[in-house]
Amino acid sequence: MTDILADFFTADYQGAAFEFLGSAHLAALGTLVLLNLFLLRFKRSSDGTKSTIRWVLALTLWVNEFAWHYWNYSFGRWDLQTMLPLHLCSILVWIGAWMLITKSYKIYEFMYLIGIAGTVQALATPDLGIYGYPHFRFFQTFLSHGLIVTSAVYMTVVEGFRPTWKSLLRVFLWTNIYAAVVFYINTAIGSNYLMINRRPDTPSLLDLLPDWPVYIIYMELLGIACMLLLYLPFAMKDLRNRYLLNRDNASRLESISK
Repeated sequence: MTDILADFFTADYQGAAFEFLGSAHLAALGTLVLLNLFLLRFKRSSDGTKSTIRWVLALTLWVNEFAWHYWNYSFGRWDLQTMLPLHLCSILVWIGAWMLITKSYKIYEFMYLIGIAGTVQALATPDLGIYGYPHFRFFQTFLSHGLIVTSAVYMTVVEGFRPTWKSLLRVFLWTNIYAAVVFYINTAIGSNYLMINRRPDTPSLLDLLPDWPVYIIYMELLGIACMLLLYLPFAMKDLRNRYLLNRDNASRLESISK
């Protein structure tokens, strides 16, 4: 048992490396899909049940993130340049758990519009390197990123939250302010959080874009496109409701005129 746990947590992992779209990758994605579908059944549950689910999701996010920091610290990998919670996914883990506990709508806007877009990419192309299934790093990655999506979906479908047009404006504005602050932090400590100061050292989608700082414009445009895509179902629902309301009002006026 001790040897199994050592292999599970070791930094010098000798097991199979992560395989993109391999059986373990697909199984992890499928499990997350099933989890989201399972949680939808609680839409009509009592407030107490919903509160319990939110607490379980929040504590899982926090414990998983604490474990990630402890693992890096244990193997001498924790440093200011890589482990501060300044990447979007990292900070969304912390504040997303708080959103679940407090039902904060202001945080929800970021979780839905930025969290889903960012973490779906991380789930599709996780940066796991040698740490394939069943290493701790494999589970930690899919839990942290997957539960960001789950938290946003849960608050939308089960708790009845939804973004508005103003949500898009607020998220875009504050995300850019945050990115500007992180840029200066990166400059001060030599880090590259948000990948905003330079391309990442490992291969990424940014390699397909023009050099810095032009690729930042592409990142902005991609972010806007993702937010609009995520808002599209609500925009279509609003248009449909407006159409039905206008039709009903017209029918009512017509019947009165007769």
